[in-house]
Amino acid sequence: MSNHAEYTGGHRGGTGATRARRTQAQRDAVTVEIGYALASAAFVAAVAFGVVTGPALFLDLSAGTVHALVTVGGTLAGVLFALRVATVLFRFHREGGLPQPSQPGRTRPDS
Repeated sequence: MSNHAEYTGGHRGGTGATRARRTQAQRDAVTVEIGYALASAAFVAAVAFGVVTGPALFLDLSAGTVHALVTVGGTLAGVLFALRVATVLFRFHREGGLPQPSQPGRTRPDS
């Protein structure tokens, strides 16, 4: 589906209620938000993995313990990555994207 097509809800057919086309600014805002969600999720996952597996680098642990720490760290990092992406994107969707003032240069719609 191209960026220039009209959004028609959950299906591609031309029937049903058709929403207005998204502006370039709205598409850019979504792109930036997705990038932010992925970058911040990667950071959170890397920190969590480092915190859990860090002791394996500095302590003399058995091979089984090191394997367990890496497994738990990887699992935790994956879960946190998915949760961070989901929460950032759901929050962006719930807030309606970028709020636009009714008149350019104005900060409040009633001013």
